[in-house]
Formats: sequence, C-alpha cells, structure tokens
Amino acid sequence: MNIFFSYIILGLSLSAPVGPVNAAQIDKGIKNGFWHAWVFGLGAMAADGLYMILIYFGLSQFLTAPFVKTFLWLFGFFVLTYTGIETLKNVREAMNVRSSKGKATFRKTFTSGFFISLSNPLSILFWLGIYGSILAKTAEAYSMNQLLLYSSGIMIGILIWDFCMALLAGAFRSLLNEKFLRGLTAIAGVSLIIFGVYFGYQGVKEILG
Repeated sequence: MNIFFSYIILGLSLSAPVGPVNAAQIDKGIKNGFWHAWVFGLGAMAADGLYMILIYFGLSQFLTAPFVKTFLWLFGFFVLTYTGIETLKNVREAMNVRSSKGKATFRKTFTSGFFISLSNPLSILFWLGIYGSILAKTAEAYSMNQLLLYSSGIMIGILIWDFCMALLAGAFRSLLNEKFLRGLTAIAGVSLIIFGVYFGYQGVKEILG
C-alpha cells in the first residue's frame, strides 16, 4: 500500500510544474468557474491516459519517430499559440467574468483540455521518459495487475492536482477584483504563447535536423 501511495505522490509532483495545461486551466476557471476548470483538467488527464495506454502497450517507438515528434511540436505550437492569442483578445471580457458563466459548454471545455495536453510534447517526454522507465522497473518485480494498480496511482495523483487547481481558479474568480483577474488572464495568455513559440522552435529544429 505504501508503494501505491508513493505513485500517487509521483502523479502529484509531476503535475505541479508550471506548464501550458496549468496556465490554461487557471484561465478557464477565471472565466467560467470551478466546474469548467475541473472539466478542463479531466480532458487533459484523458490525454495523459491515452499516452499511458500507448506506452503500456509498447507503442513508444511510434511516439519517438522523427515525423511524429515534428508533427507534435508543430501541432503544439498551433494549439497553444492560437489559444494564447484568443485569451489575450478576450482579456477585456474579464471585466465581466462573473457574468460570463454559461458561455462555454462542458464538452468544448473538455475537448480544449484534451487537445492542449495531447499537443504538449512535454507530456510525451514525461510518459516516455519517466513512466516508461517506471513501467520497465515495476514489470520486473510485480505482476501485470499490480502494474495497472500502481499506474492508476499516478492518474489519481494527477486527478487530485487537477481538482486543487480547479479550486484555486474558482477562488480567484470569486475573491479577486476584476483588475487583478484581467491581469491573471493576460499572464495566462502570454504564457501559452511563450510555450507555443518554444514548441514551434523545437519543431523547426526537428525539420532542419
């Protein structure tokens, strides 16, 4: 049981670093409240689960293929840059964030979280590097059922982190003044663009090789 809890902590610690998913989730919470931030996190976690399944069934070679890596870097550039620009264009709407509830559907929010996480090559590096090595090491000492159990511990850790982030974003929306909320929205938008440009740079490097 101690091993299972250690995997939950691993999932928490791997979710904590600031990245495009966290920035976008806070932005969703500021604009639409806790539930949209929570659903966004579930969408991002679904993408993580997809990568976990691919690696679990031995498809890591496909994800490391040069063409696939280049596509994912450039896809990430497009998704994050577009999302960041849209966020900055709508900063003024943060003046009325508390009355904007209901403009976004949960399906759209879930899809947004899924694709932002799916297009994040940093997620792929994690699942290939860290989870891949954990999978190999754990498989040597434990059965497949135990392997699935411990893998679920990582996902539970990610789920807990997403819930905490949604609470934080909801608190921002409820407690902070409109000027500060506009500032947070702008920071989230700029962060997404910066990550997008970085992904684009990496994609160009892959092409020029």
